[in-house]
Amino acid sequence: MSDDATPRTDGTEGEAATGRHAHGTDGGREGLLPDGGRRTVELPDTIELPRLLDFYELQTAEHTRIHEFYDRLREGVLSTTRCADCDALHYPPRVVCPECTGEDLEYVELPDTGTLYAFSALRGGAPMGMADEAPFTVGVVDLDGVDVRLSARIDGATVEDLDIGDPVELAVVDVDGPADHERVFYRFEPAGATGGEPTHGDRPAEHAEE
Repeated sequence: MSDDATPRTDGTEGEAATGRHAHGTDGGREGLLPDGGRRTVELPDTIELPRLLDFYELQTAEHTRIHEFYDRLREGVLSTTRCADCDALHYPPRVVCPECTGEDLEYVELPDTGTLYAFSALRGGAPMGMADEAPFTVGVVDLDGVDVRLSARIDGATVEDLDIGDPVELAVVDVDGPADHERVFYRFEPAGATGGEPTHGDRPAEHAEE
């Protein structure tokens, strides 16, 4: 008897002849049931949103060094930092002055009114969790009396309702989302607006700013 006919002792005898190889003993491809049907992969009804995709950061001293900004905003006050060394005003708030690298910063109150410098409608490509809210209006606001220009969502108006230079005012919104503390954020709305879009119940991981 030749060596080719010698029985194998490792349990693989005859695989070349039967064509079983790595496809399994039933001769089928991996991933198929014996009757030829496909297996079903089940997914959960909900998926927890990764924290890094949350638009609204955690706002306590444990999580951010600008927690005082949120503490003040929770009281309805928009604020930022000013450097005590060089008197530079920064927005957003800083922990180190970008002008002189000083660390002696103090929080100062900002105006809650301004004018529209620019605006647009976000109709597609909304951040995660905000697709159902599109289209919505976003804008750039020049705050009154200070050299601060910031971007924000504009509530209570569509782009058809607005013009460059329109007066707007601060609207603080509550953030309803997965956190162990109350969170807030700011938006603006036309000055003197009554009603309009809701300003409470925002969902997490949703940055409306472009």
